[in-house]
Amino acid sequence: MKKNIAIVAGGDSSEVVVSLKSAAGLYSFMDKERYNLFIVTIVGKTWQIEWSDKEKIAIDKNDFSFIRNGEKITFDFAYITIHGTPGENGILQGYFDLIGLPYSCCGVLAAAITFNKFTCNQYLKGFGIKVSESLVLRSGQTVTDEEVAEKIGFPCFVKPNVGGSSFGVTKVKSIEQVQPSIARAFEEGSEVMIEAFMSGIEITCGIYKTKTKSQVLPITEVVSENEFFDYDAKYKGQVQEITPARISKELTERVQKLTSAIYDILGCKGLVRIDYIISEGDVINLLEANTTPGMTATSFIPQQIAAAGLDIKNVMTEIIENELS
Repeated sequence: MKKNIAIVAGGDSSEVVVSLKSAAGLYSFMDKERYNLFIVTIVGKTWQIEWSDKEKIAIDKNDFSFIRNGEKITFDFAYITIHGTPGENGILQGYFDLIGLPYSCCGVLAAAITFNKFTCNQYLKGFGIKVSESLVLRSGQTVTDEEVAEKIGFPCFVKPNVGGSSFGVTKVKSIEQVQPSIARAFEEGSEVMIEAFMSGIEITCGIYKTKTKSQVLPITEVVSENEFFDYDAKYKGQVQEITPARISKELTERVQKLTSAIYDILGCKGLVRIDYIISEGDVINLLEANTTPGMTATSFIPQQIAAAGLDIKNVMTEIIENELS
C-alpha cells in the first residue's frame, strides 16, 4: 500500500514564496508510483491541504490529518520545506515529535541552533571551525558606529540573525550606512547580526546521511554578478553556479570532510547544505549551515545530486525510507 507523504511548505517569513517553489520541486522529484503526495501549507494558524487550485482542506492539528468526502486521511511522513519559522527553527519538528510523525530534516536542537546564525557560528567555533568576527543585537539593543568599526570593520554584512534568502541583508561599506542597515535588518526579525566581510571564493556543499551511507555531494562555486549573493542573485539568475567548483582535488576533499564533520557535530538529518568562503592560503571559513535547503529545480542541492550522477527520485526515496525503516 502506498505511503502518504506530506510536503510541508509556507511559513511566517518573507521566504514563503521560495518555500512554495521548493514544495513544487519536491513534488516533481518524488516517486509517485511509490507514494501518495500532498502539499500542505502552514501560514500562521491556517494549516491546509492544497488539494487543487479551487479546493483547500483544513488540517486537524491534533494529529495532522484531514477529512475529504467523509474519509480521514493521515500521513506516514512529512517532508519539511518551510524556509524560516516555524519549519526551519525546530518548532514544527517539536510538534511532529509530539504526535509521533517521522519527518525529513534535523530535530529540534539542531534546527534551533542552525537557524540562529550567531549561535551556530559561536558553537562551531568551539570545535575549531573558522568563522568571521560578528556581534548580535537583540530587540531594544543598540551599538555605536564606532563599536562596529572597531570590532568588525568595513566592509561588513548587517543581516537578520534568523532567516534566509538574503532578505534584509546589506553589505555596509562605510560608517554612515551602519544604523540604516541595522534598522532594515530589524524589519525582518528581532535579532540582527553584524558580521565581518571575508574575501575569497564562495562555495557550497550538500550532504545527506542514512543509516547505511554517507553521501557528500560535489561542491558548487558561487560567482555573483551582484555586490554579494543576494536575493536577485539567488532567484533571478544574476549568478554563475559552477559545479564542480574550480578548486583543487585536495581542497575539495578537505571541504567535503569538514562538511561531514559539521553534519555530525550538529546532529543533522536529511539533506543539508553548508556554505563557505575559501580565503587566501586555502583557508576554509564557515558562512552558514542550511538544514532546510532550497529544493527548486535550479537550487544547489538538485544541481549537486545531478553532478554526482545520482537520480534525485532515488535520493528522495532513500531519505524517506531511512526515517520509516
